[in-house]
Amino acid sequence: MLKQKESELIFNEDGSVYHLKLKPGNISNTIILVGDPARVDLITQYFSSIEFTVQNREFKTVTGIYKNTRLSVLSTGIGSGNIDIVLNELDTLVNIDFNTRNVKPSLTKLNLIRIGTSGSIQADIPIDSLLISSKAIDIDGFLNNYKISQELTYIPVNKFLENYKVNNNKLLPLCFDCSDYLMGKLKGIADFSGVTVTCNGFYGSQGRSIRIQSSNDNFIEELNKIQFINDRVTNLEMETAIIYGMSKILGHEAISLNAILANRENGTYSEKPNETINKLILLTLNSLSNL
Repeated sequence: MLKQKESELIFNEDGSVYHLKLKPGNISNTIILVGDPARVDLITQYFSSIEFTVQNREFKTVTGIYKNTRLSVLSTGIGSGNIDIVLNELDTLVNIDFNTRNVKPSLTKLNLIRIGTSGSIQADIPIDSLLISSKAIDIDGFLNNYKISQELTYIPVNKFLENYKVNNNKLLPLCFDCSDYLMGKLKGIADFSGVTVTCNGFYGSQGRSIRIQSSNDNFIEELNKIQFINDRVTNLEMETAIIYGMSKILGHEAISLNAILANRENGTYSEKPNETINKLILLTLNSLSNL
């Protein structure tokens, strides 16, 4: 690949990458991704030592040690666009030579673990349960911005996504598997596994209507028509499919762990969200200490 132009790969005056304000070496090869910057501190309070901390806008990164394992925790903020920034810049940190702006001849593979909150769309997946995303669907077609080889995407057995329209547009929803490697290491911490649907927004794009009527009529009913072998659509959130898709393209390992705080079918929400999130954090940290 040709040398990256200054307008395409932007560095700050201190030599850090533009949005994350990180330099090569500031991060571990195993990175926990969270949405909320405050959740970074919820995780790193369990670290025995802190090596590095930086924050720019919603992007906060802390690198430190948990049980003799070097980990980084990074807040992405909410939504597909933010994940696009984070995944590109994390890959840049390990796979671009900052002096020459060229791709390194030997590429580094990152382990990316999302700890997030989510809403179930199945009545039998209760609030306060933990769910691991076996696959994830980019239902709004965000990743059509990139050229993606067909072998990286997963087609449901009934090929429902080929006919699904995104707000009457022709953007093709794309489905991606999680990392087999990380699934093998982390599947024991979850109560359920299933297919996660990633939406660009929280209200209308997920079929919620407050004072504005959503155009996604019967959204959850439609999603439940998607069929997989030994799998089903289980939950909605706003980042996982973009993490999975970009990780597949770039050659990284990725997994998404979800604290189920809402159940859309039952109309319920957790009475102890912080307890559920903290449980997921501790289970994840202990599993990563043996990675």
